[in-house]
Amino acid sequence: MEVAYRELTLGIAALFDDPRTRSGGLAAVDRLVHLGQYALGVPGMALAELHGEGGRIIAAAGSAAWAIGRPLRPHVVTTACRPGAANYRLELSEVDPDTAEQLAEVGSPWVLVHRVDVAGAPVALLAAFFTEDGAADPDRLAVMTLLGTTVAQFYREGAGLPVQAAVEAPELADRDLFIAVTSHELRTPVTVIKGYADTLRDHWDQLDDEARHDAARVIGQRTDELARLVDRLLAASTGTAVGTLRPAPFDLLAALRHAAAGLPADLRRRLWLELPPALAPAHGDRTTIPTVLTELVTNAEKYSPGDEPVVVTAAEEGRTVLFRVLDRGIGIPPDQSHRVFDRFWQADSGDGRRYGGAGLGLYLVRKTIERQNGWVSLRPRDGGGTVAEVRLPRGDGKRDAAASREA
Repeated sequence: MEVAYRELTLGIAALFDDPRTRSGGLAAVDRLVHLGQYALGVPGMALAELHGEGGRIIAAAGSAAWAIGRPLRPHVVTTACRPGAANYRLELSEVDPDTAEQLAEVGSPWVLVHRVDVAGAPVALLAAFFTEDGAADPDRLAVMTLLGTTVAQFYREGAGLPVQAAVEAPELADRDLFIAVTSHELRTPVTVIKGYADTLRDHWDQLDDEARHDAARVIGQRTDELARLVDRLLAASTGTAVGTLRPAPFDLLAALRHAAAGLPADLRRRLWLELPPALAPAHGDRTTIPTVLTELVTNAEKYSPGDEPVVVTAAEEGRTVLFRVLDRGIGIPPDQSHRVFDRFWQADSGDGRRYGGAGLGLYLVRKTIERQNGWVSLRPRDGGGTVAEVRLPRGDGKRDAAASREA
């Protein structure tokens, strides 16, 4: 295999000359991964950032691009962070069956891994996926070392990395998630009820019977939502496992259509469903789909021009089933795409903020989907805007093996 050394070295030099990437951060490692894929001539390459006992894929190119945002579970990190030389060949037999099957599906019989160490501790894993068998020859090792050294330099200088938040204690994370979800969900029905009640109070004489009945119907629906939320809160306070999800195979297309039908009218008018006629079942908790879709559509609508639709699509890829929410909004800068899932983060911050919200919704989406062995990511949309992507394990014969064991 011929390694494109010249292009690689020129690309890294250009990276440090570019004001957008010279200081590191997500934009820099994303460019590095693409440079490495080209230089090695491999179909896919990825960089996973480690935190605590786990990790997350924060940059990927080629056949690995679909995995951006995917968490790495502790047993995968333990296997990959082997002691000794920083570069090594990782065989499919050395990883869990789920990861091995995913690699086999994209035609990769082995992976060349570079462990990125800073101050004697691993901070990231760089992986190149090969389609042909063979040894990790000196040329390949040299490229991986150059890329890994560049990533390590960013970490040592604290230049925008690490990008992932610290791991939360499991008990606190579950309790915190429930409180956050409850608070977030309470706000919407309370606002709607107050709005319709104020309308009935202030404009009763101007409303016809149909408008009054419609307002009463909405108040009743939202009151039922509040009652369910209060029941969950009371159950949690008495020790009942309210936050426990019940993963099972379900029809994602039907769940998306049902969730879309339940959206507020102002969101439904902007929504375009472009769903396939059939799709493999997903494996997860169907009851969470309305909350997840509502949050993603609300976020897309909030940041988009009033005449642009919000599009929902769905597909199946390998061992996952996914849906996407696409908008033509203000977009997310590539170097900030990892932060949108942090708690309380807002795209427009400071005194000049144009959009409301507590910056909590996407955090809740991420936590909810990850508890179902899935993952969520945001990326720029071609032509402007943002693509939000949610992936869940398949619920048929190709279902994620790890999910079936942990469910």
